[in-house]
Amino acid sequence: MTRSTVFAPFEIVEGDRKKGIVLLADHARRDLPDEYGSLGLPAAEFERHIAYDIGVETVTRELAAALDAPAVLAGFSRLLIDPNRGEDDPTLIRQLYDGTIVPGNYPMAAEEREKRLDGFYRPYHDAVGAMISSVAHASGKAPFIFSVHSFTPRMQGFIRPWHVGILWDRDDRVARPLIDMLAEDKALVVGDNEPYDGALRGDTMFRHAIVNGYAHALIEIRQDLIADRAGALAWAERLAPIVDAIDRRADIHQVKMFGSRTGPV
Repeated sequence: MTRSTVFAPFEIVEGDRKKGIVLLADHARRDLPDEYGSLGLPAAEFERHIAYDIGVETVTRELAAALDAPAVLAGFSRLLIDPNRGEDDPTLIRQLYDGTIVPGNYPMAAEEREKRLDGFYRPYHDAVGAMISSVAHASGKAPFIFSVHSFTPRMQGFIRPWHVGILWDRDDRVARPLIDMLAEDKALVVGDNEPYDGALRGDTMFRHAIVNGYAHALIEIRQDLIADRAGALAWAERLAPIVDAIDRRADIHQVKMFGSRTGPV
């Protein structure tokens, strides 16, 4: 974890916006502004998946470089506020996460909640929205949005068998070919809406892709596979030609409204 008195809630990784791809990393960092200290947690908690998506920052940067595509990375720990949740989601600011009580999040005054929304969550989503609009303008077509996440190999005593999972709601334009191409490697166990369900109202994909009819998918890579630089590089190299191939499909850059399993859009 690093901290700074000048704290940026997001980082832009530049790339060729004419390609029509936007990469996102909601949980890239575990950083906190100085004013929040460590939220009352020991340093060891910031080595865990509860603070950030281990390995994702490197995978996203390397994938952006390989594709020459722009990316937006959130600059703050999910323990401060989770950008991949709707503003009304009860897990937006967690007070308990995988057995860890977060003292700095309890009790949570309404004023402090709004401060975190205004200072971190909303600027990140504004940056995501601005990047998507910029890519749409530069490319002259509907953007393809690809969100990179990672998951802990073990959760609440359950050992997860998947190496990678693809999360999606109703629009399978990216998810289906992505699952199929990854599954061509018989050594990989590929999850379809595992270890989580991709239908989450108000999350980043819902907010920026589903409501706009943009093709998208969220990938979850198991953290032990990308915890070191070599593993992260290997996964970026694996994904780059797949994402590029999907980007070239005829229907990827069309606006199509599929709706959501969570209810009306």
